[in-house]
Amino acid sequence: MAETLPHVMLPRANHDELAGQQFVQAMKVHVSSQITAGNHKIYDHVAKPKFEKEHKRAPATRHEVRHLMEAEPYHQMWGSLMRLGQELMWDTIIDSVDRQLDDLIALSRPKKPLGSLTLDPGLKQPRYLAAVDQHAQPGSYYTDTCDHDVRAGAVLDRGASIYHFGRAGGNGMEGRGRTMVQFLYEKFPDLNPKTILDIGCSVGASTVPLAKFFPKAKVYGVDPAAPLLRYAHGRAESLGVPVHYAQQSGEDLKFDDESLDLVVSLVMLHETSTKALPRIMSECYRVLKPGGVVVHLEVPVRYPDMPSLMEQTLRDWQTYYNDEPFWGRVCETDVVEALGAAGFRDAFEGYQKQTLDPRRGVSGFTKVADSRPGHWYVAAGTK
Repeated sequence: MAETLPHVMLPRANHDELAGQQFVQAMKVHVSSQITAGNHKIYDHVAKPKFEKEHKRAPATRHEVRHLMEAEPYHQMWGSLMRLGQELMWDTIIDSVDRQLDDLIALSRPKKPLGSLTLDPGLKQPRYLAAVDQHAQPGSYYTDTCDHDVRAGAVLDRGASIYHFGRAGGNGMEGRGRTMVQFLYEKFPDLNPKTILDIGCSVGASTVPLAKFFPKAKVYGVDPAAPLLRYAHGRAESLGVPVHYAQQSGEDLKFDDESLDLVVSLVMLHETSTKALPRIMSECYRVLKPGGVVVHLEVPVRYPDMPSLMEQTLRDWQTYYNDEPFWGRVCETDVVEALGAAGFRDAFEGYQKQTLDPRRGVSGFTKVADSRPGHWYVAAGTK
């Protein structure tokens, strides 16, 4: 099984647990590499001709293609395997986490912390998080199962190794954070922020690389989910990196006006709602100092740049069957326009090549490019 490099907080799997996780990863790789492509053949040779014969035209949107393909047994089989792989992934991880949960909780509560953790028990979870179990993770991100719970964070962090086939970067999911660092290095070489905020920081895997790259900056990470933040705090402390985590919504940041130099989010926008997105953008603008930089890194899927309706439909499976209800909307949203509407100037977008190895940078930002594996979509602006 391909795994990301371990860190102290990352749950360890025993022999039987690892065997189960290896099976799930192999299954997901097989479905992705060997079965997914068959959908294109079914569409081209069966579903599309059937539609054209009935309607005297070709399908015009991914939504028409989705409804068309949902009637095809091959596509049903593929979707069932995709969902089964996701559910089995969590099943093989949860027992392992529960076995060592007490130890993980103890590790998450250092006696002399370098950073800080501030929770808000009265914070109401946004409906776009409370309405579904994100990524089909049982209990989603925010559910507490005991005092000082870190369970959701541990499950999510371990799950990343399987979900990304071990290609999420060292120390858990740090590849995204390193990609963000590489982007900032390339596009804003003179940036020297004293204060940094990571919105929707999750388990802090992307926050830590930012703190390492800007060691003199005070780095904050906010998220609505307490179990993720407790885990993130323990994770950062175990790595010797000071980060200040706080339970907050991106729609209502508890920071003073014009108090931050750099505000980022990493693969967070697709887990919010269409109504929340402009409020988040406005909050980013409010808390940034004049001359400050905002960067949103997201999944590379951009439907307007993707001419194949069948490929759009396969990517859009997340929206309807993997508890990612806002995936499709964000993938068709003009994020640069949203930045401009919030007041940001010089907004631009493009794709940044994924950086995994912390010892060497990987240049590769392009202003215009097709979304493709190994890249992340980036939208940025200045105040």
